[in-house]
Amino acid sequence: MTLDLHGIIPPLVSPFTADEQPDLDALRAEVRYHLDLGVHGLCVTGSTGDGQMLSVDDSVAIADTAVRETAGQVPVIAGIIQDSTREVIRYGKAIAQTGVDALQVTPVHYLFQPDEERTIEYYRRVAEETGMPVVIYNVIPYALIPATTVARILNEVPNVIGVKQSGGNIHQLADLLHMNPAGGKVFTAVDDLLFPSYLMGAQGAISATLTVVPELCLQQWDAVQRGDIATALELHNKQLPIWRAIDGPNMTPRIKAALAMQGRNGGHSLSPLTPVSDTERETLRTAFKAADIKVTN
Repeated sequence: MTLDLHGIIPPLVSPFTADEQPDLDALRAEVRYHLDLGVHGLCVTGSTGDGQMLSVDDSVAIADTAVRETAGQVPVIAGIIQDSTREVIRYGKAIAQTGVDALQVTPVHYLFQPDEERTIEYYRRVAEETGMPVVIYNVIPYALIPATTVARILNEVPNVIGVKQSGGNIHQLADLLHMNPAGGKVFTAVDDLLFPSYLMGAQGAISATLTVVPELCLQQWDAVQRGDIATALELHNKQLPIWRAIDGPNMTPRIKAALAMQGRNGGHSLSPLTPVSDTERETLRTAFKAADIKVTN
């Protein structure tokens, strides 16, 4: 399959059993749910998938399950959230054996940050030594890669094929889209501003809202592609309260609660993430009702 990343690429949750083992049956069901709706790709083991908490064995098991269940219907991206070039490459080589189409890699982010040249070399080494296409995951608030550096990486490093621009809000995304790097695609992960991101030229999205309400996000993407701005804006106003309801320090437990309300199984969350409160559940229910999303429990 020729790698064509574009459009709606939901970052899936990583379901766990009560004893904190990957629940691969629940993951298969989520993969199938999204494929049946017609998403353009899937991402696993990112921050929505608690990638920072996963062992290499967990990451491989989750990626392998997604690849097998997808069976080539759409591209599968696997996230790596580690804090050294050595560890990223170790994870990347192991995950590459599953047949994923690309890796999504954060910058290193614990306390100390490399300079621009070391950041470029970091992505160069990851792409070369894993032999995989790489998407930059620019999300860490205190280790944000400036738009100018992202553009350099995309233009100068072979096999770095895109960026998921999350950190720095829409201003960083606007700067990056204005630079229009020829070496890779720009995906938005600014959840409350997906609609204007598309209008500015983002070539798709990889963000949590897509996982919770993929049907609304697909409808919005299609509306923008056909120039139906009124419909896209209406869908934005439905999506926005849902994003506000899932955004928070315990975001992945909130997302799993949101899936459960729709009759989907996101599995258990990992310790020590904070469980969802009754107030948070009610906020989710209210947002779903306003967006005409059916709640089953």
